[in-house]
Amino acid sequence: QVQLVESGGGLVQAGGSLRLSCATSGRVFSINEMGWYRQAPGKQRELVATITRDQRRNYADSVKGRFTISGVNGANTVYLQMNSLKPEDTAVYYCTADRLGDRSWGQGTQVTVSS
Repeated sequence: QVQLVESGGGLVQAGGSLRLSCATSGRVFSINEMGWYRQAPGKQRELVATITRDQRRNYADSVKGRFTISGVNGANTVYLQMNSLKPEDTAVYYCTADRLGDRSWGQGTQVTVSS
């Protein structure tokens, strides 16, 4: 089992930036992908960005050009740099890790963007 702890959420004005961090512990060997999802009130959880062990990145269309995902393989840590934030980015952001087909989730961190 992999444990994930997110940090870095908060309140920011539209156009501002935030950086989310996700630290892992537990059975972190053989993690092949990490990423971020988000869930806004009344909406389904959606993919934001993922990064694989070999540094391949995937982004939701809504965040391309504004968000950057990065990872530190040896430490199994992942970051999400969020720039040019919009009110529609307001959501709880969840870190996730896929290890040998098993997906683990963090508790989430709230990001609120005011207009």
